[in-house]
Amino acid sequence: MTGFAAARGAQGPWSWTWELRSVNGKGLDLRLRVPDWISGLEAALRARLAKALARGNVTLNLRLQAEDAGGHLRINPAHLDDVLNAIAEVEARAMARGLSLAPARPGDVLSVRGVLETAGGDEDTGALKEALCADFEEVLADFVAMRRSEGAALHALLDGHLSDIARLTDAAATAAEGRRADAAQALQDSLARVMDGAAGADPARVAQELAMIAVKAEVTEEIGRLRAHVDAARDLLASGAPVGRKLDFLTQEFNREANTLCAKAQSSALTAIGLELKVAVDQMREQVQNVE
Repeated sequence: MTGFAAARGAQGPWSWTWELRSVNGKGLDLRLRVPDWISGLEAALRARLAKALARGNVTLNLRLQAEDAGGHLRINPAHLDDVLNAIAEVEARAMARGLSLAPARPGDVLSVRGVLETAGGDEDTGALKEALCADFEEVLADFVAMRRSEGAALHALLDGHLSDIARLTDAAATAAEGRRADAAQALQDSLARVMDGAAGADPARVAQELAMIAVKAEVTEEIGRLRAHVDAARDLLASGAPVGRKLDFLTQEFNREANTLCAKAQSSALTAIGLELKVAVDQMREQVQNVE
């Protein structure tokens, strides 16, 4: 979900600079810093971003400035009167409460938006908005292309993690099969010890308890679910759609099965594989946070 794009543009007396960037995020968080005096611009840009992106913390900055086109600065009398009236009201209310305020300086008044403007600045901003929106399409296209390029690299990385998980799952299946004979012998030995030390115990009942222990140590289902999760993750990666949330959920399922595998291991070889599996799943989970 990381990406960056920047560009410059101009039309008539206006020139501008775009800067669009994104970092990882669970949802789509759009933060736009654009001139608010251009009616409808922010809403139009926000709609374009929301249509093109699904996840990430996205920041868009637009710096706009007027070039010297023979115009000159002038005071907007209506705005100036409004500002002066507001200052007078503030001072009057302050005096009524016994407060003394520092006098307003001309520079402070002129810095208020709308008081000082460029001659001709009262023109319709519709044409400027259309020019900016058209120019933004190329910026957004470059931004999406960069994210796709990084996405392709991330796809290969995730596929590698899935191959590691699949390999470790197969190794776990082999280790589980290899311990089967030892586990059966261990159960028989346990049954013999119990029967020798518990006169009058019901052999059927003891055998039932040992059978339950054996069932609890069985990892066939966990291995099957791990393989199913690997297939599901590969299908998601191949879909080409935004799958970050689904992959995030799958990594939680991977981790759950790996934990259960370790808990049921009863074998140093299977425990070692389970721990490697947990590491591979954790590495995949970190990368999944970058997926849209």
